[in-house]
Amino acid sequence: MSDSGDTDLQGLKVLVIDDSKTIRRTAETLLKKVGCEVLTANDGFEALSVIADNRPDLIFVDIMMPRLDGYQTCALIKHNELYRDVPVIMLSSKDGLFDRARGRIVGSDQYLTKPFSRDELLDAVRQFAKKVA
Repeated sequence: MSDSGDTDLQGLKVLVIDDSKTIRRTAETLLKKVGCEVLTANDGFEALSVIADNRPDLIFVDIMMPRLDGYQTCALIKHNELYRDVPVIMLSSKDGLFDRARGRIVGSDQYLTKPFSRDELLDAVRQFAKKVA
């Protein structure tokens, strides 16, 4: 039951950074079904080395994480010349205006509230896949 618009997601390299194994596994399963190559990281520190080694096309980052939170991780990505153009989508269980604004300030490209649906996740990926292609 693949959507007709998913062929453009084939081979897209997506990094999912979240300290929740459930969220990582859910996102990974959904993304792999549409042909994305999925990388995962538990936190911002792990993510930075994954980004350096793999140069993902799109990054999902959870806001609330130990050691390096999503805002700090996003800011580090966006301040690096090599990765500043990689779209970063913030993930949060809070749908607050403050969180969205803070995400924009550090350079995030979009904001997705957890738990997200399959369609919300894939719509976000599709939106940025067009920009990457």
